[in-house]
Amino acid sequence: MKTIRLTTAQALVRFLDNQYLNVDGKEIKFVKGLFGIFGHGNVLGLGQALEQDAGSLEIHQGRNEQGMAHAAIGFAKQSLRQQIYACTSSIGPGAANMVTAAATATANHIPLLLLPGDTYATRQPDPVLQQVEQSYDLSISTNDAFKAVCKYWDRVSRPEQLMTACISAMRVLTDPAETGAVTIALPQDVQSEAYDYPDYFFAKRVHRLERPTPAESAIEEAVALIKQAKKPLVICGGGLKYSQAGEALSAFCQAFSIPFAETQAGKGTLVSENPWNVGGVGETGCLAANTLAKEADLVIGVGTRYTDFTTSSKWIFQNPQVKYLNINVRRFDAFKMDGVQVVADAKQALNAVTKALTNTGYKAAWADEIQQVQNDYIKERQRLYAVEFNQQDFVPEIDDHLPREQVFKEFQALTDSVLTQSRALGLINETIPENAVIVGASGSLPGDLQRIWKTRSPNSYHVEYGYSCMGYEVNASLGVKMANPEREVFTLVGDGSFMMLHSELVSSIQERKKINVVVFDNMTNGCINNLQMEHGMDSFYTEFRFRGDKADRLDGGFVPVDFAKIGEGYGCKTYRVTNVEQLKHALADAAKQDRSTVIDIKVLPKTMIHKYFSFWRVGVAQVSESERINKITQEINEKVRQSRQY
Repeated sequence: MKTIRLTTAQALVRFLDNQYLNVDGKEIKFVKGLFGIFGHGNVLGLGQALEQDAGSLEIHQGRNEQGMAHAAIGFAKQSLRQQIYACTSSIGPGAANMVTAAATATANHIPLLLLPGDTYATRQPDPVLQQVEQSYDLSISTNDAFKAVCKYWDRVSRPEQLMTACISAMRVLTDPAETGAVTIALPQDVQSEAYDYPDYFFAKRVHRLERPTPAESAIEEAVALIKQAKKPLVICGGGLKYSQAGEALSAFCQAFSIPFAETQAGKGTLVSENPWNVGGVGETGCLAANTLAKEADLVIGVGTRYTDFTTSSKWIFQNPQVKYLNINVRRFDAFKMDGVQVVADAKQALNAVTKALTNTGYKAAWADEIQQVQNDYIKERQRLYAVEFNQQDFVPEIDDHLPREQVFKEFQALTDSVLTQSRALGLINETIPENAVIVGASGSLPGDLQRIWKTRSPNSYHVEYGYSCMGYEVNASLGVKMANPEREVFTLVGDGSFMMLHSELVSSIQERKKINVVVFDNMTNGCINNLQMEHGMDSFYTEFRFRGDKADRLDGGFVPVDFAKIGEGYGCKTYRVTNVEQLKHALADAAKQDRSTVIDIKVLPKTMIHKYFSFWRVGVAQVSESERINKITQEINEKVRQSRQY
């Protein structure tokens, strides 16, 4: 047996550089590169290995460990999980910063390889800098925190353990059913230890993107169920997009006159103008899809996790006879809602069902209802895109803030803004290039986007909503741009999420990867502010206000922030926007730039978009001194009684 003497870190780099993925006969280099922030826990081990010979791996410098990991998630998600970046950090806080990103990747089924440094395997110098000591278990380090949020976790405490750890990591990362975050913790002494590795460990490995075919009996059961249905509705989930099954879905819907609705992850698989597309469904769903959802007697979930936002906490499918047909590559998700399970790749399953159902002569009985709800939806979108602020008697879309006139007055005194959020979104939607990619994740924007954003090209809608992670947006946009350098990328982010994390905006300047960051500043965590008042509360620590006369309240004036100045300080081209003409100019000028831009839009509070016939279960006080809260609690309890229990 031929061996090669390398350090553990050097062997890891060589292994990663030889991993490939076969996707329908096309071979793709699976690990494109690595994001790193180096410290004492990894710089002289993995850092030395990369400096000596990184092979063809591309190395990028991160600014914040969570931020760079979000960039890696954005890259993998935009690459339809066919290519990844790994991320390395030092021990302690550097590693801990990536825990949030690991959870984001796992919740969204996105492959993410994390390589944090770890404390000494020998324990000789313990406690080292940044080490967390637990007296009941000396083997525990910060990296044990990853166990709860990863699909695979390992610690390489001996050089030879690297081999099985790496093979297991690839098993999970390339599995469409079980992919997510993978952590291989690397004690800093072990990283530098030498070992005689067998040369076959470094052989080129080509992993296959598996497309499991459905069982014949499952297709028979699915066809029998569809034939019984008069008004079936397809739910297009993220798994359908990653399977690249858009054409198969369109053919299925065309053949049998079945409409499809979209989840956040599934939106953009097919363009909004597809004749069978009725838009987003659920709590953040649109007028069209939610209208049909109430009547559907069969829900065909393809590649969806059936989150509470998709099902409106299992409430929106109100037909008393409704049944569920679940097509999913992941058996765990196929069993949800107690439906008929077709455990298979989305493309394979849809093609098989289409073929089997064709000879039956089946057609859904929706008739003109699909066209009618689509027409109503288009009118509603046009109305919202045209909403202008009127100084006199203006009623916002979210009309539940009792002293709203005072809020508008305060906000305008600071900003001079007359721009509504829905008007700004409409103008952006109609102005940016057809193939531009938008990126979002948290706050009120994902809801507005799922309700009214018109997708004009495939894979142009990139919204992380499995974890709804504040701070994802700006950083993931860098990864999206790295995946699609030929496309313009627009980050749509609220002021609260921008302030939480935007570190890799600097990296976009460094890498000359232009992104356009559009900050919607309403001086409020608007989504949660709405949630409070919708459920009977007053605004409580969700508006960004100075501390006033009362020590226990932030009830002073709004705290103004100049986000354009922040972007300018980083080297971005920036714009401050308070009206339609300024926004038009900013978008036109940003298109001419070759560096990242920041468009700071001051949008009037409460001018996001209301929901349509939906319900979302949240924990409300069952006992309260407020009559408003008591009344709403009774209403929610009634809707819970109407909801499916499992």
